[in-house]
Amino acid sequence: MVRDHYQTVKEVADRLRVGEATVRGWIKVGELRAIEIGKGWRISDSDLEAFLSSHATRAREISAQETESVFYGEAERENGT
Repeated sequence: MVRDHYQTVKEVADRLRVGEATVRGWIKVGELRAIEIGKGWRISDSDLEAFLSSHATRAREISAQETESVFYGEAERENGT
């Protein structure tokens, strides 16, 4: 059995270039799985990868919707509709 490596909130925040409060917020709302050890949270590498994959998929979906919206919005302006 392979054991996961666990990172602190600070380590995850530094890696993702966000604030520690942002990481804690993701944990609080259940977007990022973590375990509480003592007074601090730890995030496993596998849970962080799942979180990143989930957000990358959503980012691609949003980007596609925005591109579609911009494209159709410009076409409507050109056609006067």
